[in-house]
Amino acid sequence: MDELSYSAAWLERWRDEVTSAVAAVMSTFEKTYGYPPSRNEVRVADESDLRAAADYGREGCGFREMSTFYESIGEVVLPDIGNGYFVHSARNVLDRLAEEGEIFIPMADDPLGMVIASNGAGHLYVADWGGAVHRSRTASLDEPEFGQVADNLPEFLDRLRHCVLAFAVTGEPGDL
Repeated sequence: MDELSYSAAWLERWRDEVTSAVAAVMSTFEKTYGYPPSRNEVRVADESDLRAAADYGREGCGFREMSTFYESIGEVVLPDIGNGYFVHSARNVLDRLAEEGEIFIPMADDPLGMVIASNGAGHLYVADWGGAVHRSRTASLDEPEFGQVADNLPEFLDRLRHCVLAFAVTGEPGDL
């Protein structure tokens, strides 16, 4: 995915690759797992997402990579890929930030951030204000421990893409 620099075009290609791999998994999901799949999609941003993305930008939240993401993609909902992966909508991120405040990330270069994603095991992905993405080591933020999983949002999204592609081929999602 590194032929294009991170942009709306990069995100469109990312979305197409993930959507194609998810479609392949969903075509045999019920036969393979014995129950029907849930809704799995990379949803294109609609008008309400664009309004939330504008609010996101006005709030000064995060960094330019997140704004670019929310101008293109409304949310990522992949409950049937591994334990599940979810990149939250801009509205969800803003609401959580307003309710809970910033997340403290010990040992990070920039120790404050916001929850942008989660997985089905309850782990949270927090983007610090410098752009790095960290995963909680547990499903609780009561005593947060984090490990950095990506230097920036494009790297995080590319790792997520690799997990989806691996799951489509092997049934194992890889590690994110």
